Amino acid sequence: MVQAISELIKEGINSVRNRDELSSLKRVYTKKYKLDAIRNDEIIREYKRLVSEKILKPNLAFESLLRKRSVRTLSGIAPIAVLTKSYPCPGTCAYCPRETDVPVSYLANEPAVMRAIRCDYHPYIQVVSRLRALENNGHEPTKMELIVIGGTWSYLPEKYKYWYIVNCFKAANDYRANGKLVNTPYPLSTKLSDLKIILQREQKRNEQARYRIIGLTLETRPDYINKKELEQMREFGCTRVEMGVQAVDDAILKLNKRGHGVAAIAEATTLLKQYGFKITYHLMPALPGSNPRLDLKLFARLFIDARFQPDQIKFYPTVVTKGSLLYKWYKAGKYKPYSDKVLQNLILKCKALVPSYVRIIRLIRDIPAESIIAGNKITNLRQVMQQRGAICHCIRCREPKTASIGEHSLNVQQYKASGGEEYFISLDSTDCKTIYGFCRLRLDKSSPVAAAIIRELHVYGELAPVGGQKSVQHRGLGKRLMQEAERIAKQEKADKLAVISGVGVRGYYRKLGYRLAGGYMIKKL
Repeated sequence: MVQAISELIKEGINSVRNRDELSSLKRVYTKKYKLDAIRNDEIIREYKRLVSEKILKPNLAFESLLRKRSVRTLSGIAPIAVLTKSYPCPGTCAYCPRETDVPVSYLANEPAVMRAIRCDYHPYIQVVSRLRALENNGHEPTKMELIVIGGTWSYLPEKYKYWYIVNCFKAANDYRANGKLVNTPYPLSTKLSDLKIILQREQKRNEQARYRIIGLTLETRPDYINKKELEQMREFGCTRVEMGVQAVDDAILKLNKRGHGVAAIAEATTLLKQYGFKITYHLMPALPGSNPRLDLKLFARLFIDARFQPDQIKFYPTVVTKGSLLYKWYKAGKYKPYSDKVLQNLILKCKALVPSYVRIIRLIRDIPAESIIAGNKITNLRQVMQQRGAICHCIRCREPKTASIGEHSLNVQQYKASGGEEYFISLDSTDCKTIYGFCRLRLDKSSPVAAAIIRELHVYGELAPVGGQKSVQHRGLGKRLMQEAERIAKQEKADKLAVISGVGVRGYYRKLGYRLAGGYMIKKL
């Protein structure tokens, strides 16, 4: 097997131009050596060995062909989702399934949940497992966004939250290439006071680690957002918060037993922005009490009403699953989901309304079709929308992916949001069809952090490891965006600029003159 793969690599490294040619070459060598199959992860391991021993020179094009699901790191980071264990939920939402030993609203056969169950929901094991899987598939997850899901993070026991985040950082710090570990996780029996000290130590380690957590996302409800909660989230290193908004309509929220109204959504959004967090709204078209026309009206309101203005959106079209109150309503004939045609037409219209400073992360949830009693079962909805000629100017639709930097210009969009002024500073191609990087600057005198705060800095393109070969990343684009943000902040008489930095990227801001203070990187202007 090793000999077959070695020969395959040496023949194909400079001659194979696409995945079809790679597949043909694999068939040649499986037949020649009478093998059942040759997997890409096996080729990747041998390729890395040959490169590390300097038998072969690195070939980025060949590496790209070997990489499975390359889209995972084309946004410049490696997203790693981990689940918390099942705890009681404060909500009684009609649409949420409730399965034993699975976090509320999740199903045991969802891919992310199945991975978490295999790891017994342990954060350390989950992070290590995902890092190993990404590497086996040809990715270099040295810069990761850790996404903690599993329901209402803010409702979990305090000690469990500290233990969970501590072990996520420790896993990233301990992990070595090829899945080798040098340490073991901290037990849940560790004292809370000790966990708080350990957290600071592991975060400090992560600033210089090979596998850095440059972003941390937590999932919660709008009615559990308050100043104390946000201060603790910053202690954890959180940079983004996902909220179950579902619909900005009180009647719909009440009918679906959400437990809060639109006022709570607006208040939470304001607080999150004042503290510098990036905000993702979960939206659920086709909820009981709504209709396509109303859904479109509510979607448009997100960008017209200054109380909202989310940075990112996840579409989760309502589906009926067993174990939910909605399932009972459906069986009783009290609820009927939208047809595929109606839902797709709605999404087409919604996408056309999305401002260029917003990113649509997902169009569906990863729920297996066999678990959906009624509602959308199309798994490649984004591709279907593209085939139907969807017009969308969102960030994701304009990412460069593997494209190199062409002629570009610096653009600034200003809009009002939650009592402050938002500046979306971007580096775009001259036709504005491609975005290479952007910065979100907020000016808000009511902010408890600073009157000027950068809520996000991101350079797009294929993930480039720290100190690695250049792609769209590592070309000074981030520095240019920061300089423009500083110029605007000075122009508006701000005396300092704060950045809600991920732990693993603090070193970058230190090079630009920023210093850690109160969980933020801050620079006097």
